[in-house]
Amino acid sequence: MNERYPADWLAPDWPAGEGVHAACSARHGGVSTGPYDSLNLGDHVHDAPASVAENRRRLAQALQARPVFLSQVHGTGVVRLDASTPDGTQADACWTTERGVACTIMVADCLPVLLADAQGRVVGAAHCGWRGLAGGVLEALWSAMRPQLGGTPREVLAWLGPCIGPEAFEVGPEVREAFTAADAGAAASFRALGGGKFLADLPALARRRLHASGIERIGGNDGSTAWCTVANPSRFFSHRRDRLSGRFAAACWLG
Repeated sequence: MNERYPADWLAPDWPAGEGVHAACSARHGGVSTGPYDSLNLGDHVHDAPASVAENRRRLAQALQARPVFLSQVHGTGVVRLDASTPDGTQADACWTTERGVACTIMVADCLPVLLADAQGRVVGAAHCGWRGLAGGVLEALWSAMRPQLGGTPREVLAWLGPCIGPEAFEVGPEVREAFTAADAGAAASFRALGGGKFLADLPALARRRLHASGIERIGGNDGSTAWCTVANPSRFFSHRRDRLSGRFAAACWLG
């Protein structure tokens, strides 16, 4: 991990070009207190605004880039970022070709997915809760980025960040149906619990979506406990676990 980041942050181990950078924050290194302890980046979770502002300043300082914080609504909207894009822009995915602007996704159980061109021409990021993932947010992001790459997915690298794991993500039948309606094979990513409930493997579902788009070079979250936000309270925020929770972020940028 880069020495300028706190020790518990993560970074993709991917063969990206020299100008491609990415990092995922964790709980520590900020000034928030109580359930937001300590590097809460969410300004919509009732934390003190001054604390959130300082935490975001520290993130930007660590990245040495400007993170753009979206208003995420569990949809499929995609926005192209530049230096003038304001924080609070409503979208659940973003991409950029501009250097020093970080595509940033806040999460506390949902899956952050980072995409990067191995040659360093374009980067992107998506917020993948089950609604957005089933609705096609990854496909929408790839569709927006694809013209910058001549249409080929072979140059694209993907990284899956921490999220609620397959031993903790209990869902109802409507979630399973949202995925299997268009992809019968997605049933393999659900384990029946009885009573109509299932355990869902969000990283596996994201990998299926990426593979279907032709994106094969995928790293990061493999569904193991180390990546689970619920199972690692000292490292990750989790809304499902704590209800009142901060947000950490995954970001990708060109430098």
